[in-house]
Amino acid sequence: MAEAKAAVPALLRTINERAVLDVIRDSAPISRAELARRTGISKPTVSLALRTLLEDGLVRETSQEPDRPHFGAVYYEAEPDAAAVLGVDFGARAIRAALCDLSGETRASGERLSRGPVARRIDALAGLKDALLAEAALPEGLLDRAVVGVPAVVDPGDGHVSDADIPGLDSGDLRARLEERLGVPVTLENDVNLAALGAARQGAARGEDDFAFLLVDEGLGAAVVLGGSLHRGANGAAGELDAVRRGRAEEADPCAGAIAAYAAELTGSDEAIAEAVLAETARRIALHALPLAATLDLPLVVLGGSVGGDAALLGPIARLLEDWLVFPPRLETSALGDTAVLAGALAAGVDATLEHVFERRVRA
Repeated sequence: MAEAKAAVPALLRTINERAVLDVIRDSAPISRAELARRTGISKPTVSLALRTLLEDGLVRETSQEPDRPHFGAVYYEAEPDAAAVLGVDFGARAIRAALCDLSGETRASGERLSRGPVARRIDALAGLKDALLAEAALPEGLLDRAVVGVPAVVDPGDGHVSDADIPGLDSGDLRARLEERLGVPVTLENDVNLAALGAARQGAARGEDDFAFLLVDEGLGAAVVLGGSLHRGANGAAGELDAVRRGRAEEADPCAGAIAAYAAELTGSDEAIAEAVLAETARRIALHALPLAATLDLPLVVLGGSVGGDAALLGPIARLLEDWLVFPPRLETSALGDTAVLAGALAAGVDATLEHVFERRVRA
């Protein structure tokens, strides 16, 4: 019983410290008084949390913003060099990666062409990781983990990969192979899920608790966020719209290859063909947005990918959904473009690293 009582104050301290750190990350530079106001925690308790976070090297004192009065107050910001995170978009054509610090600031990014066997692609990623660490002048020991987005279904329990768009990606234990080459813990996640997380953190879905991210590119996929959390489904396959295409006619396929084939069959002036392609692409995308919006009564659908991210499609798709639905969703194109997966990977990595840091402190 005594141990349980002793654990309660420790748990409360950890909760307070995490709350203070989260606000600092979102709103730095920030004073102690403002931290107390935003967290609802008393100033003495905020001071205790700040002292611990300073001692642990997670925050540091900084100067106030030049256009804000400070009245002698001390300001705080997250310590960027407390840890580093590697975010990866393990695509079929290219591997994109970015390195960020614990404040979420990207320190280096790059890409390598992705061809051949999976082992060769993993080697390319390992080389890219080393190059990014050198560019950012960060020691390898500072890298806490990697979050890797893959074009595949990822089991939310054991991280097993299936139904992959890259041949051989679902053969063997991909996570173990990546961890061996990268030298850090690896989290695997579906790439469209990460794109949705990126949109929620710094893109078109920021501030939205419920929305869908619909990606239309060479393939078709979706991610659903409900109550602020990704809905992965029982097998991690929620949003795998490529499976829906298998049972439907070609006239419902909005992906790049199908649209190119449709355009090749058209005759007429360039302007007339362009208008027809735009209208048909919008119709096909709307057919896939429709069940998402109707089933879940979503307020927002974010469109991304080389096809879906075309802003010219927003109006035609919106008009179709307005005709078909009593409560049509708002439509937005992904503001992050082809960096959406990376943005989500880095955000997930920073969150996981912060949890790791706090767990390590509690165990110590």
